Amino acid sequence: MASAGVLTIIIIALFILANAVRILREYERGVIFRLGRLIGGKGPGLILLIPIVDRMVRVSLRVVTMDVPAQDVITRDNVSVKVNAVVYFRVMDANKAIVAVEDFLYATSMISQTTLRSVLGQVELDDLLTNREEINRKLQHIIDDQTEPWGIKVSVVEVKNVDLPENMQRAIARQAEAERERRAKVIHADGEYQASEKLAAAAEIIGRTPVGIQLRFLQTLTEVATEKNSTTIFPVPIDLFTPFVKKLTKESEQGK
Repeated sequence: MASAGVLTIIIIALFILANAVRILREYERGVIFRLGRLIGGKGPGLILLIPIVDRMVRVSLRVVTMDVPAQDVITRDNVSVKVNAVVYFRVMDANKAIVAVEDFLYATSMISQTTLRSVLGQVELDDLLTNREEINRKLQHIIDDQTEPWGIKVSVVEVKNVDLPENMQRAIARQAEAERERRAKVIHADGEYQASEKLAAAAEIIGRTPVGIQLRFLQTLTEVATEKNSTTIFPVPIDLFTPFVKKLTKESEQGK
């Protein structure tokens, strides 16, 4: 009987010790309730509790990465898209995270989803695709304001994927192709304009000296002769024969 009583006492002592001692890691905090009343947070390290009287809730202070499920959003220009995001946050005040809200993880997820739909519904599709950084900052600011009373700090919100309808994808592809063609035509027209300016300047310079025109003509003939053609037909300007005509005219006059 005595040994049974000692064994019972040992078991009870171990049970009390197991419920009285808690060890918290460096990134953990313990929110202590004594008879239902909050007495504060403790940790990290060894924590001693009063069995049956005290109850502890563990809270992690590490950054939590939360995926926001894809939301159906209608943008301001009436385009239906699916958008998902990721939210980075951490608990700054463990007491508020446990007392102020029932489940801070679920609450943060819900406020992130509703804020995502609300904010993206106020922007146009072009801004959603090109002005992502400003939208991310706006989302982070709004969600952080909502979660601050819960002792939660939202540090980063990033829009991940924007799924467009198939017809909108084709329209954007056509728009991009048209933009590339426009740029190509502008570049080509600019090149033609610059070339015409250079040709006009060259023609003005060559036109000042008739010999220059003849030299340019001979150079052109040389370039044509390099081609492997059996027959080459080219016009001969009358100016090339003017010196010979003048010489023959002069000799005929002297002979008379």
